[in-house]
Formats: sequence, C-alpha cells, structure tokens
Amino acid sequence: MSQSILITGATGFVGQYLVKELVKDNCSMSAIIRKAEDKNKLPENVNSFIVNSLNDTLPSDFLQNQEVIIYLAARVHQMNDRTFSSLEAYREINTYAPISLAKQGVKNGVKRFIYLSSIKVNGEGTFKTPYREDDKPNPVDPYGQSKWEAEQELLKLAEKTSLEVVIIRPPLVYGAGVKANFLQLMKIISKGLPLPLGGINNSRSLVYVGNLVDAIITCIDSPQAQNQTFIVSDGEDLSTPELIRCIGKAMNKTPLLLPIPSSLIKIGTKLLGKGEAGDRLLGSLQVDSGKIRKILNWQPPYTVDEGIKMTADWFNEMIKNEN
Repeated sequence: MSQSILITGATGFVGQYLVKELVKDNCSMSAIIRKAEDKNKLPENVNSFIVNSLNDTLPSDFLQNQEVIIYLAARVHQMNDRTFSSLEAYREINTYAPISLAKQGVKNGVKRFIYLSSIKVNGEGTFKTPYREDDKPNPVDPYGQSKWEAEQELLKLAEKTSLEVVIIRPPLVYGAGVKANFLQLMKIISKGLPLPLGGINNSRSLVYVGNLVDAIITCIDSPQAQNQTFIVSDGEDLSTPELIRCIGKAMNKTPLLLPIPSSLIKIGTKLLGKGEAGDRLLGSLQVDSGKIRKILNWQPPYTVDEGIKMTADWFNEMIKNEN
C-alpha cells in the first residue's frame, strides 16, 4: 500500500468510508477541505489543507509528499437539471479542478491519480445489454458530460506524462449515510406506506459503498490498473420491487407493493414533474463489472444482502436517535 495519499471529497459519503478503511492500513493521508470545520469530520491523524476553491494551486512542498491523489469531490447530479446551461457549474468541480490538480501532481512527482467518475458517462439506461467500459459514451446531462470531459483530459495527460491515471465509474452507490432517492425510499418503506411499484419488471445495478471503497483501494497500488477505466458494481442486479423487498426484509418490514401498470406510473410521474425519477424506477440500468474482476482479480467483499442489511441498520439507528 502506498504510504502517502491525498484525497479530495474526504468528508463526503464515499470519502469518509474510504478514509476509515485507509486509517486501518496505517496510510499517511492528507485531505483537501473547503471549510475549517470539515477537519472535525476527519480522524486526528489525517492532515488537512484548506482551500477556497478546488482549482487553487497547492504548495509544491505539500504535493511533493504525495504518491497518490484520489479525487472524490463532485458537484453531484441534480434531479431534472438537464439543461446544458448549467454545464459550466458542473465543469468547475468535476472537470477543471481534477485536471488542474492532476497537472500539479505531474509537476511534483505524484505517481497515480484515481478519479471517481460515474456510469452516467455511459448513459441513462440499458436495454438487454449491460454497459461496458468500451461502449461509446453517451452522457445526457451536465453531470455526466462534465465527468466524461474530465476522463478524456486525464487520460490524455497520462499519455504525455509519467502520471498514472485510474478511472472508476460506479452506478448508484448505497450504504450508511446514503441520501437522495435511496434514503427517501427507505423512509417510505419504514412507514409502511403503499408503493405502486409491484408491476415493474426491470433490472438495475448498484454498488455498496464498502465494495466501491474496496475497489478504489485495490486500484491504489495495482500495476495492472495503470491508465485503465473500470466499472464497479455488486454484481447482483435487482428489479425495483426486488430492491424494495430486500430493504423491507432488512428492516423487518413487509412492503405493500401495488401492481400498478408501468404506463400509468410513467404518465403520473411526468404530470408531477418527476419524469426522471419515474424513468429510474421503471427503466433498467445494468453494468458489466467483469473487467476489474479479470484484470485486478477483484471481488466485491460484500453481497447485496449484506450491504442492504448494514444500510438498514444505520437507517434504523438514525430514526431511533431522532425519536
């Protein structure tokens, strides 16, 4: 394991989990943070460096001590934010900042740059054939586009310099601390509210945060990961009703799934201005994570059932503390 690692996004959902795992390996870690209070979210033995912007130039003596940079920071996807007028806002954090940091790394002898991208580079949904790394990219929103642009520029930099680049594209990430739609779904299930999703027949890939972090750690030192792009998943795809039942089982709840026709749900979500959410519930998005398993001999350490159970345990504890 490399002994000197710099992380952006260390206080985020994936970042906090990654830092905890690396602490166990006694790695020397530094984190770039935006606010002084973020330091309180990090273990005591993690060095922090405060910046006004992730595009700031960092001191050479700071970067020269780093062997690996892991870029987790991101402007995350916003529901229904599909207009490319907002593209520049996404580029600031998802494109320009990682490229700037990677170039600074080149000048200061950083060996490897790991960039957490997104399956949205591939597109929004699949039909029969899972997404693979060598598929033609088809980002359809500013988030996916900004990630794709960063990937291209980072790999160009790797071709021209000694910097080794590794790109990881995960699908939906879940686990303790998850937010957005996954958290909302858990809240609905916990309250026993009926869900009109029993008639959906789709298939979606997910990745438990513990599996994603394990893949990132595998990419830190592996020689075979150099200048590669990897799609990472749990390897067990679920339909929307299967996911709901799995969450319910972990919560000791029996979800009430109503067999409403998908066509009616699609019309309803569009009328409510939630068309994208409806597409996610109804459509399929499958990925093939065979490349990382073959090239790096990587296997996810947690099953879907285990990941969902740990996520549900966290959720139940959170609800208990709120009451």
